[in-house]
Amino acid sequence: MGWYFSPQSRSELIAELIAPQETERASVKVIAHTLRGNVLWSVAEVTARAEGVHRDLAPGQSLRYIRCDLLERSGNQWGYKPLDESMHPYYYSCPLSYLDLAPEQSADWRAGVRAYHARRRTTTVATAPAAALLA
Repeated sequence: MGWYFSPQSRSELIAELIAPQETERASVKVIAHTLRGNVLWSVAEVTARAEGVHRDLAPGQSLRYIRCDLLERSGNQWGYKPLDESMHPYYYSCPLSYLDLAPEQSADWRAGVRAYHARRRTTTVATAPAAALLA
């Protein structure tokens, strides 16, 4: 998938990416989102209104998935590259709590997210005494 750019501010782009979407075939709402640098993490819930939206969804049924939208500025435009868990994005700063909000699509990616957070906890604990000495 490629990048999509438009002449809007970063905050306007983020607002657009997390806004509810309604079509004849499906509705999508973001139930959680957070920004980590230029990575917008979100949990989206898709509700089918017609057949064929997703192989596991009948009309009226919903599913949730974790999105990873990479944000980038080019000149006076902001753009995004849409990814999701099933693509195993090589970004692991997704909040751990999001893993409980959507069914697993990539065990390897989720292991990477857990390892990322474990390393951060270890680093924080290891540097805490040194920081206290400097205070």
